[in-house]
Amino acid sequence: MSYRENLSELQEGLCQHEVYQKLVDLPSLRHFMSYHVFAVWDFMSLLKALQKEITCVSVPWTPSPYSAELVRFINQIVLGEESDLDKSGHAVSHFELYLQGMKEVGASPSALYDFLPELNVDTLRPGVREFVKENLRLAREGDPVEVAASFFFGREKLIPSMFTSMVEILKKENVEAPTFLYYLERHIQVDGEEHGPLAMRCLDALIQGSKEKEAMAMKAGLNALHLRKKLWDECFKTMP
Repeated sequence: MSYRENLSELQEGLCQHEVYQKLVDLPSLRHFMSYHVFAVWDFMSLLKALQKEITCVSVPWTPSPYSAELVRFINQIVLGEESDLDKSGHAVSHFELYLQGMKEVGASPSALYDFLPELNVDTLRPGVREFVKENLRLAREGDPVEVAASFFFGREKLIPSMFTSMVEILKKENVEAPTFLYYLERHIQVDGEEHGPLAMRCLDALIQGSKEKEAMAMKAGLNALHLRKKLWDECFKTMP
């Protein structure tokens, strides 16, 4: 069994996590979002780490050692995540869209707001603390292969199925949350049809057939899924 098949099995298991079974109404959705917002926030640090490695963000500009296709892919994701268009055609980051969505459904982002000024991970809840701490370390110090593996296996591949459950709750509860619904449906489409496959190609380009880098990707992918499981375990234990 290849490392991708191995990780795919773990991903499937995570997509069936018991937290989703309790994600059935508005109170449980609000609680879930208070945890998930940290993953929405620190996703950008992983993406920026890849942008720093694969494209040129320094002066003077120098050509990337990677293919123009790979450079374009990373820049496309940054464009979409950092400055997408909302339903009215106004530029907005996906992080801001998520926060607007939290406001629409009555979910509190207070834990994140308390954390952001000083970035003190010791103030975070268990599960959240380890998740954020490791992802920030990875973004700052990790090998590009580790970052790309975490980005693909721990983020892009998990999103469509997870967000589909959240859409179903909004519709079942008749919640008026147009911004949040737009955010979810956009990610289901883009991550499933575009970003997911492209992220895999990005990882392939970084591995370049190296068994050593493949092993590194396997380890980083496993760690990303382990961290996500611990985040969901903590969310499940505290869910009303």
